[in-house]
Amino acid sequence: MLSSGQIKYVSALRVKKYREKSGQFIAEGEKLVGDLISGSFSIAAVYGSPSWILANGPLLIKKGIPFFETLPQEMERISTLSTPSPVLAVVEIPEPPPFTPEPEPGSLHPEGCFYLALDNIRDPGNLGTIIRIADWFGITTVFCSEQTVELYNPKVIQATMGSIARVRVIYCDLVKVLSGLSLKIPVFGAFLEGDNLFKQDIPVEAVILIGNESHGISPELEPFITRKLVIPSFGPSETGKAESLNASVATAIICAEFRRASYQRQ
Repeated sequence: MLSSGQIKYVSALRVKKYREKSGQFIAEGEKLVGDLISGSFSIAAVYGSPSWILANGPLLIKKGIPFFETLPQEMERISTLSTPSPVLAVVEIPEPPPFTPEPEPGSLHPEGCFYLALDNIRDPGNLGTIIRIADWFGITTVFCSEQTVELYNPKVIQATMGSIARVRVIYCDLVKVLSGLSLKIPVFGAFLEGDNLFKQDIPVEAVILIGNESHGISPELEPFITRKLVIPSFGPSETGKAESLNASVATAIICAEFRRASYQRQ
């Protein structure tokens, strides 16, 4: 059984100020926790059901990770999920990754540099899903404005589905980042008005800039944009159509189109 102190401590990590104070965050789910254990993250403790501990205890012992058998009613008290998973991990927040203002050709993808930059993304689900999209399309670095939702918010971590273990997320001043990168590689911004995404001569190396869900890309970033892109709507205007796309959906479409173009060059 868990002590009242353990339950209180883990539960407190739902709140940002306690994550910042302790330097730890929580992750839940068998795949997510498994990816973090296999990755470079330092695991402070694992809380699992008896059956999960029985199956995974040898690996935890091998890696020197403390673990605690947790009863269902205890997991309900420490979990952030409406239906708790069999395992929850307390994970050390790593030191922020180094900021490199200029691209390193060939280091991020065999075909060249390909970055995502996120301007003031506020929805935790969007950020987590975008990190998962980056992982799917082989984008290993995502730049986030300092106003973007916190990476270690439990909803962000959950939405990454383990991709947080493979994608480098850097919070920074996007003006500084884009002013450096735009001298080397083109920057494409997602807008409601711009050049048709599907009619572009897409380069090998690029930065894709995605704006805030409600207000789009900040005016101070527009001078660094090489080309404004729009994902055209195919809905008949006479019957009405959606005003816009979800930020993560738009990101997935743009990334797919850029990767499709790279395949056509082969």
